[in-house]
Order: sequence, then structure tokens, then C-alpha cells
Amino acid sequence: MTSTARPLLNRRLAEFGTTIFAEMSALAASTGAINLGQGFPDTDGPEEIREAAVRALRDGRGNQYPPGPGVPELRTAIADHQRRRYGLAFDPDTEVLVTAGATEAIAASLLALLEPGDEVIALEPYYDSYAACIAMAGAARVPVTLRPDPERARFRLDLDELRDAVTDRTRLLLINTPHNPTGTVLTRAELTAIAELAVERDLLVVTDEVYEHLVFDDAEHVPLATLPGMRERTVTIGSAGKTFSFTGWKVGWVTAAPALVTAVRSAKQFLTYVASGPFQYAVAEALALPDAHFDAFRADLRAKRDLLATGLTQAGFAVFRPAGTYFVTTDIRPLGEHDGLAFCRSLPERAGVVAVPNAVFYDHREAGAPFVRFAFCKRKGVLEEAVNRLKALAV
Repeated sequence: MTSTARPLLNRRLAEFGTTIFAEMSALAASTGAINLGQGFPDTDGPEEIREAAVRALRDGRGNQYPPGPGVPELRTAIADHQRRRYGLAFDPDTEVLVTAGATEAIAASLLALLEPGDEVIALEPYYDSYAACIAMAGAARVPVTLRPDPERARFRLDLDELRDAVTDRTRLLLINTPHNPTGTVLTRAELTAIAELAVERDLLVVTDEVYEHLVFDDAEHVPLATLPGMRERTVTIGSAGKTFSFTGWKVGWVTAAPALVTAVRSAKQFLTYVASGPFQYAVAEALALPDAHFDAFRADLRAKRDLLATGLTQAGFAVFRPAGTYFVTTDIRPLGEHDGLAFCRSLPERAGVVAVPNAVFYDHREAGAPFVRFAFCKRKGVLEEAVNRLKALAV
């Protein structure tokens, strides 16, 4: 018989229930609505990479426990990728760690680097696992809110607010760029200011860069670790899922200085230990694809972004056209709506489309209340049908 003397769930996790993604995906399944809520593609990535995974399975590579830090081929490929793309030199043996997706990389990093009572500054709105991992580490999250800038149709970081949020208890900055859910790509000037603050206040930085290849127009992805003083204090997190459209493979990674990788590995080994054996070999091949692959992938997503953003504008939403990621954030107030959560729960019945309310990614729920996120990593025909359905809202 289960004791009821105290709640079963650890009090640090008491505020976290079922994720919004599970709720909205279940709503899509029960209503038959088009799911533009959860950010997973509805087609697989390159055929040659899928075949590389099949080949690894058949050859018996990765079918048993892979090495704890990741298979050497993938660690080398990650190091090559960072050097080729950004001029960052990492030793694949001591400065690269393979994880079960970026989510585990985030969890292991925060569990390893935080003590109870530490403060973590995160850009709000934030990916929901950030808050849960900070809580599990016994630390306190301090949100700094990205503010909508209607004139530039983007969300903006207030650098003065960021600086004011740092206290003597601040241990770590948790930065996400390109940013989910707003689609903002932090500029070189903004990142330089963040780097200067980190150096001045001797802060660690965990930077979530899983959308590094999904930047559009004139936006530039600048890894924080490339900036002065940041190589030795930054944990950079990457992932294969977003870049190669194999989200179910759960292959992520950490690159950092040896002492940081050792710390993160100490936590990671007691989470999944290892994962995704055969897929690691396939991702190693994927990272070596020619630039033409990344260019074509980005061009395809840019066209889908424009299709959805234009359709949402015609449907009456105020649209923040993203500079990165594969999400569009919208403001529902022009539709006469103010509560994004209620709006998203009613949208499947009203229009046959599922979206995600941004408010669940905020501590300051009122700041995110009117914003709703749509994913455009779907087939063109699916997006066209979703747009046609959403236009009914404007009638």
C-alpha cells in the first residue's frame, strides 16, 4: 500500500505536470486536427543517412553499449564540424561528449554545474525542460524576458535587464540562440555583451544551439564560445534532430573545455549512461554532408516559413517572422483574443489546427499570455491546408 503521509512527487517537481506538448499532441490525435504544435518534422531526413543507420545495425556497430563519451567516429565528426563551421578547435577525446539528445545534455549540464541555492538566468520564454532541470538541481531560475518589438517584428533582449539580474548568487547563464519559441537570433553585439558580462562576473554559460543551422535571411549564428574569454567557461549544446530531421534518434552533444566536459559526463553517466548506438554512426556521416545539404535544407524551411507566416497574417494574427528555428510566434490580440492557452485549447474545434501557447514557457505568465507558437517543419501541402483552415478565423 502506498503511503500518503506526504506527496509522492518530489517537491522540486511539484509545479511541473504533463508537458504542453503531450497535451496538445493528444488534442490533435483526438480531434484529427493538423498538429503545428510540437516541433517534429512529418518527413524523414536524408535517405543516405537513414541507410547509414541501417548499415550500422547490420554490421553490429552500436548494437551493444557504445563508449560512455560517444563513439569515436561521432566525437571526431562533431569536433570537425565545430572547426570547419566556426573555427573552434575541440579535442574529440577530452572536449566532446555525446548525449541522449540535447535534452539530456541540458539536464546533465545543469545537474553537474549547479548547487542548491545557486541562481540561473534564463531567457524567457524558455524551453520547458530548462525550468525542470534547474529545479532538480535545487537551484533558482531567474528569468530575463525577451520583449516584443513590433517595429522590427522580433523579440529583443534588454541587456540592462540582464545585467541587473546578476547577483552574488548567480552561477550560470542559460542562453538559447536561435531562440525557441520566439525565433529570435541573438546578434553578435548582443552576444558580445553577454560574453563581457560573463567574464566580468565570472559566470559559467550553457548555450543551447540546437537550431544553429536554421537561420534565415541576414541572420548569423554566432557560437558564444567563439567570443573573447568564453572558450573556457561555455558549455555548447548541439543536436542532430533539428538539423537532419531524425528527432527520434535522440543524438545530442556537448562541446566544452576538458574540466567542463568531465563535470557534465559525471552527471550524464548516471542518467542514460549511453544511448542511440547505431544512430551515432549515422550522425557522424550526416555531419560530414556537403554544405549544399545545409543550404537546401535551410532554403526549404525558409519557403515554408514564408508560406505559414503569410497565411497567419492573412488569417488576422500579428506575426513575428522568425530569423531562426522552425517556429512562428504570433500575437492573437488582433483576433480579439487575449488568453493563448484557452485559444489553443479551442483552436482544434474552431479551425482544425493545433498550436502551442507561449505562456507555458514564461514565469511571468501575463507577459506571454497573448502569444501562440506554430511549427512549420511540415510538408508544404500540410501547411497550405492549415493556412486555409486558419483563414476561417478571419471571417
